[in-house]
Amino acid sequence: MAGDNSKQFWKRSAKLPGSIQPVYGAQHPPLDPRLTKNFIKERSKVNAVPLKNKKASSFHEFARNTSDAWDIGDDEDEDFSTSSFQTLNSKVALATAAQVLENHSKLRMKPERSQSTAADITTNFKVIKSSSDAQLSRNSGDTCLRNPLHKQQSLPLRPIIPLVARISDQNASGAPPMTVREKTRLEKFRQLLSSHNTDLDELRKCSWPGVPREVRPVTWRLLSGYLPANTERRKMTLQRKREEYFGFIEQYYDSRNEEHHQDTYRQIHIDIPRTNPLIPLFQQPLVQEIFERILFIWAIRHPASGYVQGINDLVTPFFVVFLSEYVEEDVENFDVTNLSQDMLRSIEADSFWCMSKLLDGIQDNYTFAQPGIQKKVQALEELVSRIDEQVHNHFRRYEVEYLQFAFRWMNNLLMRELPLRCTIRLWDTYQSEPEGFSHFHLYVCAAFLIKWRKEILDEEDFQ
Repeated sequence: MAGDNSKQFWKRSAKLPGSIQPVYGAQHPPLDPRLTKNFIKERSKVNAVPLKNKKASSFHEFARNTSDAWDIGDDEDEDFSTSSFQTLNSKVALATAAQVLENHSKLRMKPERSQSTAADITTNFKVIKSSSDAQLSRNSGDTCLRNPLHKQQSLPLRPIIPLVARISDQNASGAPPMTVREKTRLEKFRQLLSSHNTDLDELRKCSWPGVPREVRPVTWRLLSGYLPANTERRKMTLQRKREEYFGFIEQYYDSRNEEHHQDTYRQIHIDIPRTNPLIPLFQQPLVQEIFERILFIWAIRHPASGYVQGINDLVTPFFVVFLSEYVEEDVENFDVTNLSQDMLRSIEADSFWCMSKLLDGIQDNYTFAQPGIQKKVQALEELVSRIDEQVHNHFRRYEVEYLQFAFRWMNNLLMRELPLRCTIRLWDTYQSEPEGFSHFHLYVCAAFLIKWRKEILDEEDFQ
């Protein structure tokens, strides 16, 4: 009779337990010991009740209450005997509960290493990790086991930064190990960069889908035209260009207080604190002084345009990428005073020259009346009218001018619309294109409109 009831139960349930797997709590955030004890008591009570009194959903209730790694998706044969069903439940419950409790007792006896190791990390010109990152990278999840009765806490040291939670975008602390494909790509980049004469066409081709973080600084220098392809000339070129930049500082920077330069410097001084205000790195006085020098020297050397609001944003991706040469992990909370003076000078000079190379291709965006932006916005309107006439007509119907929303897209190269980590990734592709910042950017803007066409077409109030 009991065997018939067992068959009826599994027929009604339609799901059978699969092979027994390790308890979820043994490798990941653990079970609450108090729940485990209650579970043992309740299982003993359930086993004492005749099988015919059990509800058909008891197995699923068991699975929900234990939160372990049961696989309830297997459909096996249904002829389970009553004895095997009862033995399976009771033995598994007792064994898994005992294993969890044993693991917890052992872990409580281990000395707390995470806080001491995090505190003992010397800067050594490496990023100072938040406690959460340090624990993740060193303990592989063991930290969660040491606090079984508490929910996972939010990051204690790093502020919550909307849209820029992490500046670096790949292979960072807490991220999964690199895949075979990523390792292969990184090796190919290293071979290209170490060859006597780097094949720039091949480097552009490899960089288009993204540049690995480890080789991004030197790749950007090459793609921007700042470094020569010949490896023997690179060291000499870097030394010469860096010395040249600081020669400009000595020659021009003191003139910032002169009457004919006061307005330029004042505007730069006002705009710098507004540059990525949610990222602590850019609010450090030393970083802001570096940005002021870079922007002022560029403005003095380009009198046709001078300094225009929006140019201040364009220096930040270069600064972050070149800083990453000396910082292993995320840099948004990094204290740049931990770097030597020579390192800071190299980062500053390289950021200046690469930003200058970028602006050389789009300088008409910043000359009087900004004709470059006017032309690009008009080209965007023509492009959208051809590829998505419905969106274009929707804008016209509600009297939306492209200049109203696309001016900033062209002036700031979408930096006000995207997280900085995404901007850096996007610039990998821009620098791989012959006219990435001036021409390819137009198609990226059009792609944004097409991506969100449904939301645009549903919108009637564009104020």
